[in-house]
Amino acid sequence: MPSDLITIPGLGVFPADLGLVPRAECSDGRFRTGQQGVRSIAATGDGKVEFIGFDGHSLAYVRSAMGYPAYYPVHPVRLEKPVKAVLMDLDGTSVHSEGFWVWIIQLTTASLVGNPAFELEDADLPYVSGHSVSEHLQYCIHKYCPDRGVDEARQFYFEHTHREMDAILNGGGRVDAFVPAPGLKDFLLALKAMGVKIGLVTSGLYEKAYPEILSAFRTLGMGDPRAFYDAIITAGYPLRQGEIGTLGELSPKPHPWLYAETCRVGLGIPFEERNQVVGIEDSGAGVCAIRLAGFPTIGLSNGNILQSGTRALCDFYCNSFEEILAVLR
Repeated sequence: MPSDLITIPGLGVFPADLGLVPRAECSDGRFRTGQQGVRSIAATGDGKVEFIGFDGHSLAYVRSAMGYPAYYPVHPVRLEKPVKAVLMDLDGTSVHSEGFWVWIIQLTTASLVGNPAFELEDADLPYVSGHSVSEHLQYCIHKYCPDRGVDEARQFYFEHTHREMDAILNGGGRVDAFVPAPGLKDFLLALKAMGVKIGLVTSGLYEKAYPEILSAFRTLGMGDPRAFYDAIITAGYPLRQGEIGTLGELSPKPHPWLYAETCRVGLGIPFEERNQVVGIEDSGAGVCAIRLAGFPTIGLSNGNILQSGTRALCDFYCNSFEEILAVLR
């Protein structure tokens, strides 16, 4: 086999130009190529997930800016028809709002550094989208203001979020905040006509995620999204001083739990039928989450999949919902 190919059992054999980066050692120092039965190690281009290949199986190591990394088994997948369910990301896949939330992160960082004119760099984009709020903020703190804390950053973040969301709900704010993805309505209705269950999955907190899809459905004339989707799973509710939060900051994408919960708990589909469940994502973190949950993965080309070096994890890579529908039929 050519030496420039990367082999990860359970994941596949990939040329180097699909984004995976060979490593001699896992970043936590636990595994090294040629030792303990390790045949290969490769990381996604953004370094968020590392794959450790053994003779007949592999592990995925999901790093954490918050100090809680995790190892997961890598399950082989294959698309089996008829497809029973489609799991869809929200930001960037169903609704084009990524720019809005990156802007909120930028406003938060500007508050932390005390410079209203502060702007993020293009190189920051893979690290301030697709992950949890705390992961985004921790990245910005590490790069721009290491003397500040995540708790302080979260306070600024929710101040900006509440102000802007209230403005939007009251008919003001940014008019381009939540735009339905091109072809979304026709795609969703086609899935319904095929008898396919649909789950909406997001790393976003409920208070910011639900207004997005509600706004998009109003624009499309599709009524109440709660009545349309078979399951909607968000990252829950934020922990604030004097209030009760829910699990969501340490377990979102690229961890598999949001997708796993949507399928197994929300849709009632057992793990053994996972190859008839397809996940659709536009972000590198989301692609990793779907793949680690054990589902065939479709990447949408409008996000950061190529930039994050996760193209190799996509079973299919499409430019539109029309192309995706052709894959599913």
